[in-house]
Order: sequence, then structure tokens, then C-alpha cells
Amino acid sequence: QVQLVESGGGVVQAGGSLRLSCAASGGTVSSYFMGWFRQPPGKEREFVSAISWSGATFYTDSVTGRFTISRDDAKNTVYLQMNTLKPEDTAVYYCAARSRYTRGSHMNANEYPYWGQGTQVTVSS
Repeated sequence: QVQLVESGGGVVQAGGSLRLSCAASGGTVSSYFMGWFRQPPGKEREFVSAISWSGATFYTDSVTGRFTISRDDAKNTVYLQMNTLKPEDTAVYYCAARSRYTRGSHMNANEYPYWGQGTQVTVSS
């Protein structure tokens, strides 16, 4: 069973950048479908980005062109590079993993059985 630990959150001004990391243990990230989700204050958890075992990447519309997901197999870590941050990006960001054989939508949080503890990202205006 894979364990996930996020890091890299913090407070940044609008227009700034942060890079989130998701370190995995007990499994290799290249064997899973890895996702990033976020939960803004008072709102439900929402899909942000994902990367498949083959390296295909997916983004929600609001972050396309600003965020980049990547994977370092040697470090068994998935990253989320976030540029041109906006106050509406403020949220707790979670890393998640699901089996490569899961057929449900990669945007559905319920399809991911493995989660990290989350890291807070705050973007000030």
C-alpha cells in the first residue's frame, strides 16, 4: 500500500510560484495514476491535475497554462509546479494515487484510495 507525503506549501503573493512535492513510499509512482486535488476554504475537494503511469498529463481548466505536473521516478516523487498564482488558488492541496487499472474518471476524488495529509497553499492579493 502506497503512502504519500506532500510538502512545499506556504504563503505567496499573487503572481508568485510554488512547487509542491509528493513523496511516495510502499509503491512506485510510475505504477500508479497520480493526482493532485485541492480543497478551498468552505468548499469541496476538487481536481487539479493528474499524471498517468505512461506520463500523460491532465489539468482542470482553471490551472491550464499555469500549473505543471511532473514525475521523478528516481526520487519516487510527483511534483506540481504552480506559477502565476492567484488568490483563488488558496486551498489545502492533496496528493492522491489510484491503481492504473481503475476505470473511473481521473477527476473523481472517490476513485483514489490513497491520500497524503495535505499541504496548505495561501495566495495573498
